[in-house]
Amino acid sequence: MPSLAAIRAQRHSARLRALRARAAEVAASQPGGEVWLFGSMARGNWDGCSDVDLLAIAPSRQQADALADALLDARLGDDVLALSQERWQQLKQGDDPYWRAIGRDALRLDQP
Repeated sequence: MPSLAAIRAQRHSARLRALRARAAEVAASQPGGEVWLFGSMARGNWDGCSDVDLLAIAPSRQQADALADALLDARLGDDVLALSQERWQQLKQGDDPYWRAIGRDALRLDQP
């Protein structure tokens, strides 16, 4: 019988594969868009009560908003934050420890 840790790792891998596939589909409909997973699911320390936190990154804030709406419509994330590519770079390289941690731990979903 597999250990609880092995079952958890299998479920995490399966969930990430499904998220990647769906995120790639949605991002393909939004030119220049990127989808990033952050939070406990990205770090691998999620549990049954964890939500799915996503970043919708695009060349402009308007495009990022459209991508965020598409991700929400596809029910891929519980929390989706829209940022322009410029703002994302500023935040993840800035002084705020919250955004630096997100920048360090985030996983890009729309690419293999």
